[in-house]
Amino acid sequence: MIDGQLRPNSVTDERLIDAVSHIRRELFVPPHLRAAAYVDDDLPLGQGRYLMRPMVAARLLQATAPQPRDVALAAGAGVGYEAAVLSLLVRSVVALEEEPELARIGRSALVDHRIAAVQFVEAPLAAGYRQRAPYDVIVFGGAVAAVPPAISGQLAEGGRMAVVLRPHAGVGRATLIVRAGGVLACRTIFDAATPLLPGFAAKPGFVF
Repeated sequence: MIDGQLRPNSVTDERLIDAVSHIRRELFVPPHLRAAAYVDDDLPLGQGRYLMRPMVAARLLQATAPQPRDVALAAGAGVGYEAAVLSLLVRSVVALEEEPELARIGRSALVDHRIAAVQFVEAPLAAGYRQRAPYDVIVFGGAVAAVPPAISGQLAEGGRMAVVLRPHAGVGRATLIVRAGGVLACRTIFDAATPLLPGFAAKPGFVF
């Protein structure tokens, strides 16, 4: 996966590559998907949820430039794979997830890896997790039509947020959002067909 998917697709951060190499991706999926854990695609986890394509997840994490003292939020963490990788690069991670079965898989995999720096929180995704805010790094585990204001408001000054934005039908845009001087600045990084997180699709407009 590293040599065939990540390095050829501009994943160059050696700290990140080393973190990926230490995480057993197959432990973060249901047993029937373990043989496919490293394929170059989004893996369906059920209930409209997916484990992001490895290249997309790695490039999103790389874009946030995680630092050892950072506090991070994985919003829509799912089974917690990205949170586990991130935990090897920052001080602590909140893995926010509202599907109990996905959180259960994630907690089990974290125990297997002896990772204590990730706190799984089961709560509505759109509200973020204000108890540990502000966050230096925020990463979404799926695409969204727009970032909920409650979550963007939890990004620290100088903080970095990486998310695939899909406000319309078609391919999404992996986007880096940085808070500087109290203002959020956005920059598109690459195109991505990441599936939307349930509940984060664009609201239907009025038809006249």
